[in-house]
Amino acid sequence: SFVKASVPVGLSAFVPFSRVRGANDDIRVAVVGLNNQGANHINWFREIPGVRVAAICDADRACLDRERQKFAQRNEPVETYIDYRRLLDDKGIDAVIIAMPNHWHALATVWACQAGKDVYVEKPVSHDIWEGRQMVRAARKHGRIVQSGMQRRSDTGLIEALDFIRAGHLGTMQIVYGIVYVRRDSIGNVDGPQPIPDSVDYDLWCGPAPKEPLRRKRLHYDWHWVWPTGNGDFGNNGIHFIDICRWFIGAEQLAPRVISIGGRLGYIDDGETPNTQIVFCDYKPVPILFEVRGLPRAKDDPAMDVFRGTRAGTVVVCEGGYFVGGWAYDNEGKRIRQFQRTGGAGHQANFIEAVRSRKVADLNADVLDGHLSSALCHMGNVSHRVGRRASLEQVRRAVAGNAYLTESVERLEQHIRANEVDLETTPLILGADLAMDPKREVFTGPLSEQANRLVRRDYREPFVVPEIT
Repeated sequence: SFVKASVPVGLSAFVPFSRVRGANDDIRVAVVGLNNQGANHINWFREIPGVRVAAICDADRACLDRERQKFAQRNEPVETYIDYRRLLDDKGIDAVIIAMPNHWHALATVWACQAGKDVYVEKPVSHDIWEGRQMVRAARKHGRIVQSGMQRRSDTGLIEALDFIRAGHLGTMQIVYGIVYVRRDSIGNVDGPQPIPDSVDYDLWCGPAPKEPLRRKRLHYDWHWVWPTGNGDFGNNGIHFIDICRWFIGAEQLAPRVISIGGRLGYIDDGETPNTQIVFCDYKPVPILFEVRGLPRAKDDPAMDVFRGTRAGTVVVCEGGYFVGGWAYDNEGKRIRQFQRTGGAGHQANFIEAVRSRKVADLNADVLDGHLSSALCHMGNVSHRVGRRASLEQVRRAVAGNAYLTESVERLEQHIRANEVDLETTPLILGADLAMDPKREVFTGPLSEQANRLVRRDYREPFVVPEIT
């Protein structure tokens, strides 16, 4: 049953608060989640004029102490928090920068909006489809500025390329590929529950996720590869590029159909998410085909595969040519025009500009875009999770009517053989061919009952994402 409200204990009953600021007042931000990207955000936001990193927060005291010492060395004051709820009680904080693990993103964002604070939330913005929509509703209901950490939306070269393609210089768009060929080694195996580091408040770290024994070697980072906390590399790296795919085709809702093909191939470890995956999002008239590969181009070869000149990027295929990286090419591979890529520098500054203007339209990656693109990753993963083990021949037959998928599966088969993968030991999963109702954001048709169980997770009290109405 839907939860109608969620008020975390000790949060001043969530009385909304927005500190009155003049145009020249400092924006006081707090960075939450310091183990990886959060430490980078401290540096990025410190460099923006008129911004002060006033607080930091992490459930791991070791991470908190490491960053606190850096502030002390710079003679910069900073408040420190272990419990995020205590931070939200701090009325001197204008905005929170959320770099916690994926399973915390939605709840942390909703709570911040309810507390009257603006939000910059890392990608993917959500852990499942339903909670992403609640984030959008919370931002609108409470009048908050919420930026998604999809920084390539601030890449001026990409913006120029988008305008160039939409002006018809390469002809009609036909298909857009997203590519993430990034090496992912095995995370190993353990033979039982592992000790939680003494520095970690494990209850707070788990938050909305089940508080289960740790059954992998590393608590940090490897949470990406288990379903209760992560979304695999499709949701980790892939979100950047599927967002660009959706941006370029101009899709403003979820894909009407999705299918995934893949598996955790080449090794048996404590991870659950695919390291190899094809996801087809059947937008009309221009579909998206995404490929994830965590194995190298061949066994014992340190290099990765390349698709049309990229190992991690977007390939926009048009009638008269294609765009990849920073170049537009004709169909013979001749360079037509270069676009100076900036990698999204200035994305954090764009957030601060919108915080000052109070205009959602000033954001380069509003939370609605973050929700839709993250949900495409979730759709692909749901297809995988309700799929079935299949042979390559069964996969070939399943995609025989789709020329794009057939070609992708042929290349996947070559990749599997080059890595000498034993599909009896680490099998392929033929995901369910799922239909989506883009307006209601629920699956329909065959296997929809199983799929919709994964649209919204079961939350652990009191860490419950509320339904926002």
